[in-house]
Amino acid sequence: MHSGKRWLIGLILPGLLYAHAAGALEFREIVDKAKARAEGEYQPPPSVPGFLRNLSYRAYQSIRFNPQASLWREGRSRFQVMMVPPGSYYTHTVKLNEVDADGAKPIPFDKSGFSFPDPELAKRVPADLGYAGFKLTYPMGRGDEQNQFLVFAGASYFRGVGADNHFGLSARGIAIDTGLPSGEEVPSFVEFWLERPGGGSERMRVYGLLDGPSVAGAYRFDIQPGKTTRIDVTAELFYRNPVDQPGLAPLTSMFYYGENTARPRGEWRPQVHDSSGLLIHDQGAGEWLWRPLTNPSRLRLSYLQVDRLAGFGLMQRDTQFDQFEDAEARYDKRPSAWVAPRQGWSNGEVVLVEIPTNAETNDNIVAFWKPKEPVKQGDHRAFAYSLRFGDKDVSGQDTGRALQTFVGDGNRPGGGTEEGAYRIIVDFAGGPLDDLKPNAAIVSKVSEGSGNSDAVEIIEHFVEYVEADGTWRLSMLVRPVGEKAPVLRGQLLLDNEPLTETWTYSIGPDSGLGQKQ
Repeated sequence: MHSGKRWLIGLILPGLLYAHAAGALEFREIVDKAKARAEGEYQPPPSVPGFLRNLSYRAYQSIRFNPQASLWREGRSRFQVMMVPPGSYYTHTVKLNEVDADGAKPIPFDKSGFSFPDPELAKRVPADLGYAGFKLTYPMGRGDEQNQFLVFAGASYFRGVGADNHFGLSARGIAIDTGLPSGEEVPSFVEFWLERPGGGSERMRVYGLLDGPSVAGAYRFDIQPGKTTRIDVTAELFYRNPVDQPGLAPLTSMFYYGENTARPRGEWRPQVHDSSGLLIHDQGAGEWLWRPLTNPSRLRLSYLQVDRLAGFGLMQRDTQFDQFEDAEARYDKRPSAWVAPRQGWSNGEVVLVEIPTNAETNDNIVAFWKPKEPVKQGDHRAFAYSLRFGDKDVSGQDTGRALQTFVGDGNRPGGGTEEGAYRIIVDFAGGPLDDLKPNAAIVSKVSEGSGNSDAVEIIEHFVEYVEADGTWRLSMLVRPVGEKAPVLRGQLLLDNEPLTETWTYSIGPDSGLGQKQ
């Protein structure tokens, strides 16, 4: 099964030092361009011809870029650039520029760099069409073979992987009013500048100019591929209009179903998702918070309060083939992504948007940081963060983790004898748990965490060691009361000290738990 294209509705940063060539582009030039755009009326980028916009996904995918035509292939750089053709979901082109010691120059469209299986389609493609984006390649293995590791294409989306991953979730430049009834605004990158790395360099830099009806922005991406691919992002935003829900460092993913949800009728695979949960590190509270993702029965927005944010990310913790059994999509190899604030982040909250979907072709999950301070017309905001794509340990978390969550009926054999209740099972491992003996006096702490304590009855909870797989199992029997949406919190402790992250889960009427098989 193939997931296909998805729908959705001048700082020096420690740890990734970067010196560019004399005469190269300066970030301030991009900032000035963004500011000038924001001071004028928004002009949407022109669309590509209709016959390209109307291409089916399969027909679009048949257009291939020839790697032999990659930018910088003939030089000493370990980085190369492959071009993305417009068409299908990519409805407009972007300007691409190459930057070297002599300055910036446009990268002209070269139709001969693509192969078109349909000669009639090839004949109709204009010679000056332009590109929809680009893919960066780098030798991620032991040899010199070029591997794609980062793609900028479509609105403000960019997707990255670590050396051992397949492409999955995406990042975006910004999210505007995502999940609100007023409708989402989707700004786009309209121009890029690719700074040519020196011979043998392990890092490169890309600048981007973003524009949309309510905001224009300048971005600098300092990029280092590897087992974990790191991107240090510096951004300055200029707002044309007030924005109700600005989303900084947004991550977009797909969750169709998992072990914590019902399997849709006719599906044979155990699970289908790019990410299994949202992880938040609240440094102020000294807490790691884990929220398993769901495919809700209706649109759901969760606002997760944070005392002092150290990071957040969408994680793929299910990394064994037999958890998916999908030999084509290889969801077990999808990356996790971790955002760590660096400069310019004010107080705020992490927002999780979960959108109902009946297919794996829809990106229905979004997570982002929403600043507490409202955005007014004419506001200027500058901030920086690091973004890492890699395996499930990309966050650097050192506590015990929730490996899987199971939800079942609390009124049947093996679940309990309480009508209207749920039996919820959470298996923990890792961190200090791995050093404990099976008879350790571990206890559970379970509570309602959203202030709706009267909306749930916590009937029982206990911990047991599961010798078969070396995990510690938290078992809960809970019953929702009324129509409110209680949020459970669970954690394992020893001698009153936390051993694990805090698992949290909503069991409200929109959770999707009542969906039929």
